[in-house]
Amino acid sequence: MSFDKLPAIAFLTLCGLAAAQSAGNQTLPAGTMQPKALAACTSCHDEKIIVQQRLTKALWIREIDKMIKWGAILDPSDRDRLIEYFSENFPPDKPAYVASRSAASRHRSSKSTGIKARD
Repeated sequence: MSFDKLPAIAFLTLCGLAAAQSAGNQTLPAGTMQPKALAACTSCHDEKIIVQQRLTKALWIREIDKMIKWGAILDPSDRDRLIEYFSENFPPDKPAYVASRSAASRHRSSKSTGIKARD
């Protein structure tokens, strides 16, 4: 292997690690309540809906109670632990969720809108 290719290999390795880290941002964190959160929440919507939230504990209580009223199936004995799980993992002071963008969405957003600015 020639040494002139090492910078390119290092760059590609870093890009792969960054992509893997970004993809991990879209799943619920590991923990004892992860399987229960997946069972109760993802029967209606994707995990991304949850991981992008940044709520206080009081707002997580409201959100979980609302989802239970709307039909989320959760054992009543797991309610408080699920609130703790979400409150600890998705608090308001956690950095904002950054959605990954596909090449197609970048292409769409870079196209001209056809609207001309006023002079």
